[in-house]
Amino acid sequence: MAGIIAGHGHGTGGSEGVMGVAPEAKVLPVRVILEDGDPARAKARTTRGNALADGIRWAADHGADVINLSLGDDSNSAHPEPGEDEAVQYALGKGVVVVASAGNGGDKGDHVSYPAAYPGVIAATAVDKYGTRAAFSTRRWYAAVSAPGVDVVIADPDHRYYAGWGTSAASAFVSGAAALIRSAHPDLAPAQIKKLLEDTARDAPVGGRDDSRGFGMIDPAAALKAAARLRPRGLRAASYGKEYFGSGPDTAGAANGPAGWAAPLAGGAGGVLLVAGVVLWRGRRRPG
Repeated sequence: MAGIIAGHGHGTGGSEGVMGVAPEAKVLPVRVILEDGDPARAKARTTRGNALADGIRWAADHGADVINLSLGDDSNSAHPEPGEDEAVQYALGKGVVVVASAGNGGDKGDHVSYPAAYPGVIAATAVDKYGTRAAFSTRRWYAAVSAPGVDVVIADPDHRYYAGWGTSAASAFVSGAAALIRSAHPDLAPAQIKKLLEDTARDAPVGGRDDSRGFGMIDPAAALKAAARLRPRGLRAASYGKEYFGSGPDTAGAANGPAGWAAPLAGGAGGVLLVAGVVLWRGRRRPG
C-alpha cells in the first residue's frame, strides 16, 4: 500500500519499479493490527480496536496530513467502536484527511465495514480497469469514490511484484490523490478535499452517485485543477457535532444489536427508518 501511495521507482531516472500516485510523499508507518500472541498486545493489554484508535491519534499528533486505513472489519459481528470514532473525529479536527477501504464483502452480504463507515472518512470502493465495480467491493451508503482495486501491481517487502486486489489498494490510490492535493493546498479542510475528489470523479453512476462506486472514479489531475479555485474553509467533516453518532455506545444489555446506529442507515425497514436515513444522508452532504 505504501508503494501505491509513494513508490518512486528505482534505476535510471526511476524508470523501473512502481511509481506511486504521490512519489514525493513521506510515509509514517504505524502498526495498529495486533494479533493474538503479539508481544506488543500482551504488554499493552489492549484490544485491536484500541490499537487502531491509538494509532490514528498518534499519527495525527506526529505530523500526518493524510491517514490511509487499508484495513477494516466487515465481519458479521462488525460494529462501531466509540474509541475509533472519537479518534477519527480527533484527526479530522486537526485537519488530517482520513481514507479507508470500503470493505471486501461485496459477494458476502455487503456487511458494513469499519473504519470506513465513520463520518468524515473518505471510503474507497474498488473498480477494474474498465471502471466496473469489482464483485468483492462492498456496496454501502458511505461509499465516496472508487479507485483501481483489481490486478494492481504491488511491490512487496520481499522484493517481488504481485498482482493484488481489494479495496485496500483502492484506498491507497485515494490516499495518494489526497496527498497531492494537500501538498499543493495545505490549508484546505478534510471536508473540502473529500468533496473535491467526489465532485471531480470520472464516470459518475446514473443519478450522480450509488453505493457501489460512490461519485465515480477519482481523477487526481482534475481535483488538483479544481482545488486551485477554492479558498480554505473551516467545514466540518463529520455529520454530527457530538462525540458519538446518536446517543452514544450501547449500554450493557441493550435491546439493539451491535450494529447500533448503522442499522437505519444501512437500509432499515419501514417508512420511518427510510425517512430517517434520507434526513441523515442529506445532513452529511450539507456543507458547514
